[in-house]
Amino acid sequence: MMLHVEIKGQGTDLVLLHGWGMHGGVWRSVCDALAEHCRLHIVDLPGMGHSPPCHPYTLERVAGAVAEYIPPQAVVCGWSLGGEVAMRLALDHPALVGRLILVGSTPCFVNQPNWDCGIDAEVFSSFAAQVAADYHPSMDRFLGLQAFGGESSRQQMRALREHFASRPAPSGQVLRDALTILLETDMREEFAKLPMPLQIVHGNRDTLAPVSAARWMAAQKSRSVLNVIHGASHAPFLSHPGAFVEAVLEFIGTPEHAG
Repeated sequence: MMLHVEIKGQGTDLVLLHGWGMHGGVWRSVCDALAEHCRLHIVDLPGMGHSPPCHPYTLERVAGAVAEYIPPQAVVCGWSLGGEVAMRLALDHPALVGRLILVGSTPCFVNQPNWDCGIDAEVFSSFAAQVAADYHPSMDRFLGLQAFGGESSRQQMRALREHFASRPAPSGQVLRDALTILLETDMREEFAKLPMPLQIVHGNRDTLAPVSAARWMAAQKSRSVLNVIHGASHAPFLSHPGAFVEAVLEFIGTPEHAG
């Protein structure tokens, strides 16, 4: 299927996968800094932004669609839902993923009888209902809340909001299908099978993916690096773009961050 992928910069291939209801424009505040060292592949996931939906709309199918558009041994960075897509991609197509970066993500978003590192399903459903009723204003408020109190300037946030609003809203069906992925996915048993080096970037104030989930993931894999950004919530690349870029480049091992 045809996906919208913006390619920018030169260097190590870095794939950026956005979260639920969003599109690739959400990375705007960090793209210029990352593109100085990396060749970015900024993906609109199926049914979001400029990409058409896939059928059936499952995590495996979404990851398979992304797999068609990324080079081998890329660094794949996924935020929130994009993190689950990145994990599925790494498990199903390991030759494509040289390194994996998970941002504000978790193998299981929803609390289970034996898992208290998630949140209640009602939280997702309530947010989804607000977005479905009034997409652009709801996402605008969400972006503002995620950047609140951080280092992003008002001008940067204004530009991000304008850029974000310039792409089409997802259909109600896509929003529901993607929400189902968040509500039903549980990759805890598979998580330790991820063969590649892993970086986990998480805000200590994240209320959608509690930091306890990040610490759990780090404990499962010896080849992992945990970066908790203090003062950040669910989207540390919005509130603390400088710290986020520094962490990513150090993990990738660009020349000025090597050693």
